[in-house]
Amino acid sequence: MKIGVVTFPGSNCDMDMVHALRDDLGFDVVQLWHKDRDLQGADAVVLPGGFSYGDYLRSGAIARFSPIMSEIVSFANRGGRVLGICNGFQILCEAGLLPGALLHNEHRKFICENVNLRPVSRAACLTRELDPAQHLTIPIAHGEGNFFISEDGLKRLEDTDGILFQYADAEGQVNRWANPNGSTNNIAGVANERMNVFGMMPHPERATSEHLGNTDGVGILRGLAMMVEA
Repeated sequence: MKIGVVTFPGSNCDMDMVHALRDDLGFDVVQLWHKDRDLQGADAVVLPGGFSYGDYLRSGAIARFSPIMSEIVSFANRGGRVLGICNGFQILCEAGLLPGALLHNEHRKFICENVNLRPVSRAACLTRELDPAQHLTIPIAHGEGNFFISEDGLKRLEDTDGILFQYADAEGQVNRWANPNGSTNNIAGVANERMNVFGMMPHPERATSEHLGNTDGVGILRGLAMMVEA
């Protein structure tokens, strides 16, 4: 199993992801540069968090035009598995590979804290092995994580089982008090209709080590590999 991790100018979570996938989970990892035009045989690709191109225009808007994104779009259209985390999620939405958009947090402040997630989708391999009754504690760190989607788009997500995670309280209940950024329907992650492209704002790669006291992200990242092997 080979997983490619892309680095854009301004990425700052790429090595976190490489370490989590390679050292904590034992996958073969290849590091990809934003100017590459070859995915080097990767079975899945991860777009990590950070501030690609400084987020000078809009988060993910410039990175969407990086040379490697043409390869990633083609890869996804052929059924290849792609996961975007935080800024990577924003890039995938900008590229049209995922529905919706990421707006400024409704209180206009950067958030860096642990949140509780409730796994939702039973169709996505990223979440189908996770217990929906067992919430996960995963870190977030973003200023533009307010997921917005139209009513029609939300209905399509619900009809296709495309909601991966929702923000929840300490008891695993989804409510407005547990929503850290104002996201539509407490959505923290989504999948496309083909169930091969995924995006989420929380950082599972920061929750894969017993040394850090949190391994709740292990099942999420393993789900990507399970999906590829299925």
